[in-house]
Amino acid sequence: MDARYKLIDLAAFLDRVERHPGEADFRLEGLKKALPILLSDQPGRAKAVLEALSDHSTEPAEKATIQFAYGAPQA
Repeated sequence: MDARYKLIDLAAFLDRVERHPGEADFRLEGLKKALPILLSDQPGRAKAVLEALSDHSTEPAEKATIQFAYGAPQA
């Protein structure tokens, strides 16, 4: 089942975060915010999770310092 390995991968990520405590990671906070949406029985969960993990800023960055997405909005 495709979803099975994705859940196991997510569990492994959370285990790694717990094993290596340090500064709070905004991506983990974004993930925690998305989990209740995922577990709800409401339609449109995929869109709602995407929105929860998206950067909604309207001003462009002055300069790109990376060439990838962070995966969650930075607070």
